[in-house]
Amino acid sequence: MTVLVRDFRPDDAEGWVRVRRAALPYMITTPEQTVAELTGAPAGRRYRMLVAEEDGEIIGTAQVGLAHESPEPGQGFCNPYTHPERTGRGAGTLLLRTAEEYLALAGAASVHTWVLDTPGNRAFAAKHGYTPRRSAHFLHLDLAKGSLPPRQELPAGIELRTGADFADDPRPLFEADAEATADEPSDTPARLDDYAEWLAETWHDPGLDRHLTSVVLAGGEVAAFSAARTDGVSRYGSGMTGTRRAHRGRGLAKLAKNDSLHRARAAGYTDAYTGNDAGNGPMLAVNRWFGYEICATEVRHARRLG
Repeated sequence: MTVLVRDFRPDDAEGWVRVRRAALPYMITTPEQTVAELTGAPAGRRYRMLVAEEDGEIIGTAQVGLAHESPEPGQGFCNPYTHPERTGRGAGTLLLRTAEEYLALAGAASVHTWVLDTPGNRAFAAKHGYTPRRSAHFLHLDLAKGSLPPRQELPAGIELRTGADFADDPRPLFEADAEATADEPSDTPARLDDYAEWLAETWHDPGLDRHLTSVVLAGGEVAAFSAARTDGVSRYGSGMTGTRRAHRGRGLAKLAKNDSLHRARAAGYTDAYTGNDAGNGPMLAVNRWFGYEICATEVRHARRLG
């Protein structure tokens, strides 16, 4: 049996999702989101999606590209995942090798990757020359059986809206997202400064649920938000949750997230997932307050090319 690596095609979407859900069940992914991720990628990202195939079956996937939103050029990324029942066949090595060769030609000087914190995955990363950097946690909340903090009376001058209320003009959400993203812990910091790109990638993402995305207004202006991504069935994921700098320290991100979670539960979603940088103590504390529990950890690894 021979494993080969090739580029993703739209008709691979079901197989891609099957692998990703098995290897990384804490992430929200659907076939529609997968196709949109490729077709909506900006040119500067030099984005490729690779699949590892064995006898016609997709057993591995990888997302590959340049961190074009970073102010530091030459940083590439590759996130390979193999189906847990199809490891040991060389799929991960082939995906990584193909990605590194492509990124070197695209001008990358280094490659960053997320590695699940298990002995086998750590050994794989070390074998291929990757060294650990920072870590991040996946967290899970049982919406069906757990309890959420009660809704609080809104402070004076504070209003709650949904993302759907900004359908005619989402620019205020873009501006809030850009400010929050700029302050997010990262070894490849991002700078959101292209509104059209944000519209294509974030606002028009098939996974974004605008009706479950909560927005806090202070004095009529966007102060905080909690973006919601869903699979349309039972799984809810928190995207970016953030507060504009002028409004931090008032509990507004917590207010937005609580509102979104309550409405997600009312809409029938049973499992909520989110992720936090391990060093982001304030957001981890917020999620513990909601009842989230750590269910897995990833470690960011990197290696120089050349």
